[in-house]
Amino acid sequence: MGTDTVRTEAADDAAGRRREQHGWYFYDWACSVYSTSVLTVFLGPYLTSVAESAADADGFVHPLGIPVRAGSFFAYSVSASVILSIFVMPLAGAAADRTGRKKPLLAAAAYVGAAATTGMFFLDGDRYLLGGFLLIVANASVAVSMVLYNSYLPQIAPPEERDAVSSRGWAFGYAAGALVLVANLVLFTAHDSFGISEAMAVRICLASAGIWWGAFTLVPLKRLRDRRVTSPKGASANGWRQLAATVRDMRSKPRTLAFLLAYLVYNDGIQTVISQASVYGSKELDLGQSTLIVAVLLVQLLAVGGALGMGRLARTYGAKRTILGSLVAWTVTIGAGYFLPAGSSLWFFVLAAGIGLVLGGSQALSRSLFSHLVPPGKEAEYFSAYEMSDRGMSWLGPLVFGLTYQLTGSYRDAIISLVAFFVIGFVLLARVAVREAVRDAGNPVPDRI
Repeated sequence: MGTDTVRTEAADDAAGRRREQHGWYFYDWACSVYSTSVLTVFLGPYLTSVAESAADADGFVHPLGIPVRAGSFFAYSVSASVILSIFVMPLAGAAADRTGRKKPLLAAAAYVGAAATTGMFFLDGDRYLLGGFLLIVANASVAVSMVLYNSYLPQIAPPEERDAVSSRGWAFGYAAGALVLVANLVLFTAHDSFGISEAMAVRICLASAGIWWGAFTLVPLKRLRDRRVTSPKGASANGWRQLAATVRDMRSKPRTLAFLLAYLVYNDGIQTVISQASVYGSKELDLGQSTLIVAVLLVQLLAVGGALGMGRLARTYGAKRTILGSLVAWTVTIGAGYFLPAGSSLWFFVLAAGIGLVLGGSQALSRSLFSHLVPPGKEAEYFSAYEMSDRGMSWLGPLVFGLTYQLTGSYRDAIISLVAFFVIGFVLLARVAVREAVRDAGNPVPDRI
């Protein structure tokens, strides 16, 4: 084979890889609007108000006959959604491993979630149970879709590109979140001019996130491609058996397990801050919905630069050190949040800026760092375990938040309880020898990691 032919094939491979990477970025663009507009901004305060309208004289609602303080219902629903995802994610991972057909599974998860989100338009009056149900379905669906989405990363990016590709994906997501939040802000603040109520404006914003999610999912479904796989001998169609087999395989790679444990802890804190910040701002700090939207918009805008900037820092200092630095920043920021004065928009914006600068980078670099710890040929099953760490214990933070509020009646006590997740996660990650972990996985060790 001639040199020119080899160069042509290499150029074609590179072009094909770039096309897949661009398509891959667009799933972040599609689904991140759900996380931003629905989970972070609108649904928490709105579902809490719906639950409060259905509450008894003591402020409790009674789903399935269980007394629940109305202010804790949203946090408990988030926890329930994560528990459901624990059961569904291994099934998706096992099916992807066995068949190699990730795209149909990604499509199914994305469109179930998009439909549930669009259905939030019908959440009004005292229909808090409907809101809780749709939240559980949508949250579990996005978790399953991320198992499949993340597992593409080692296939579409060589080791030296992964920090940058992962960071660009997060940046795409935050850019989409910012764009849609601008439209949300216009609709919400000028709802009278559009001849609709404030509640109707919120319901339109919720439903539009589902429509956006479904529409832009078409791009990755067109550009990503499935790889043919040969199922290992004895591969199980049962999700839990496959997960157990993966964990047994990981036992020979204890440093990979140690990273997953650290990620499980600090990411739980991150996910809880994302889902509960608007509730804290509206209920404890007495801030209006418009202020919350502007604050989250600020987070989105700074998170784009933060994700790309931390990706560049990782080239100099390595992903592990950069993540550790971000966990220190998380600890300081959430600790400061406890002392914010009620009614102060300015200080809430300062808090939002601190969150935005570290949010995307800490998540993007965690994903790319883990991709180096995955043995070749086991991407889907290992990323199923990763997503279990991402989502599988993310019920604990909301549960701690909800229980702290239920016991103390203070959202300040609830928010400060989350600091423990970042401190413990820092200690666990600092002890992981990542270079040795990469070697254990059978991968080349990058110059900086």
